[in-house]
Amino acid sequence: MDPHTAAPVLHLLSLAGITVFAISGALAAARQRLDIIAAGFFAVVTATGGGTVRDLLIAAPVFWMKDAVPIVICIMVAGAVWLVPLTRWPTRALDWFDAAGLAAFAVYGTAKALGNGASPLSAVAMGVVTACLGGIIRDMVAGIPSIMLRNELYVTAALAAGLIFVVLLHAGVPQGWASVVSAAIGFALRGAGIVWKLALPRHPG
Repeated sequence: MDPHTAAPVLHLLSLAGITVFAISGALAAARQRLDIIAAGFFAVVTATGGGTVRDLLIAAPVFWMKDAVPIVICIMVAGAVWLVPLTRWPTRALDWFDAAGLAAFAVYGTAKALGNGASPLSAVAMGVVTACLGGIIRDMVAGIPSIMLRNELYVTAALAAGLIFVVLLHAGVPQGWASVVSAAIGFALRGAGIVWKLALPRHPG
């Protein structure tokens, strides 16, 4: 599924996911007091990491190699974020931008995998990879504890968004509405993890 030929809502989800993940990456670099080039690097790897792995696994052209728009967005976003003083950013701004990217990419990744012939379950797995891997790479490069180690709803939110998208499509819901509803639910679940620390039970040991 080429972003330019995807349904308009899915195309918007792709652009939104790239933008907000780029913000979270650049903000992570800013919080480490890194230079503007590093901010651009963080923005790019965060916004493209999950989608790159997804495209390689589903044997699709890597999206940012075919179209320069994602890289341009990342560079512009990184420059804007780097220029804003850290005191202007809310404490958990990175988490909320990450949550928005997670929800958008979970749905878009699932849809793209379906469009490239993946089975529904495999497509959902690709949605989770698209949604979660960029944030994991960002945290690894920044040398901070991974967001997945906080025991908050994270992968669960991406999984729910992808599953709900597939279920709604199979129920005959138009793709646009299925995209909006499933992304909103994924964002709400991740938001619940941020605000109320909701999480699945830990292993008892």
